[in-house]
Amino acid sequence: MESIVTYHATKVSPQEVQRKAEEQYAGGYFCCEAVMSVIRDAFQADVPESVIAMSSGMSIGAGRSGCMCGALNGGILALGMFFGRTTPDGPKDPKVNALMALSKELHDWFRDSNAKHAACCRVLTRGFDMAGGEHKKQCIAFTGLCAGKVAEILCRELGVENVDSEPIKGLEAPYLPPVKEVV
Repeated sequence: MESIVTYHATKVSPQEVQRKAEEQYAGGYFCCEAVMSVIRDAFQADVPESVIAMSSGMSIGAGRSGCMCGALNGGILALGMFFGRTTPDGPKDPKVNALMALSKELHDWFRDSNAKHAACCRVLTRGFDMAGGEHKKQCIAFTGLCAGKVAEILCRELGVENVDSEPIKGLEAPYLPPVKEVV
């Protein structure tokens, strides 16, 4: 596919993208912001840093509403950054339909790659004390997964060399909330 932004990367390691997204989440970015940041950097996209700010409200299931996972939101935004449209050409526009297919590919992969088989933040974090940060280990992993998979998709679609020999793999077991003591 043809990108709407200029990018300079010729080789990308989706596994490194995954690791960096996990680091950025652990370092203070929310899920969606971390995905946008590492994809922008890994592909050396000529887009302003403000694309990261644009994604801030999509975190924690869209403004803490618990809807679609913020990491998945970030992945879809990152795909749109490269392949979205800027003209109102209607629902039959091949460009928007190609992006919709990539977005669905990412969504379905994410849902199938986590043991809870969900894309909803509320389902993924059920039982965790969000205020206490119990969800963080799981959400760091989901952020890395989405960023890594987006990097794989972008490599394939842009013709950028994927230097990894193995694909991004999903989680084999769910993260479970800590057992609460009953007193």
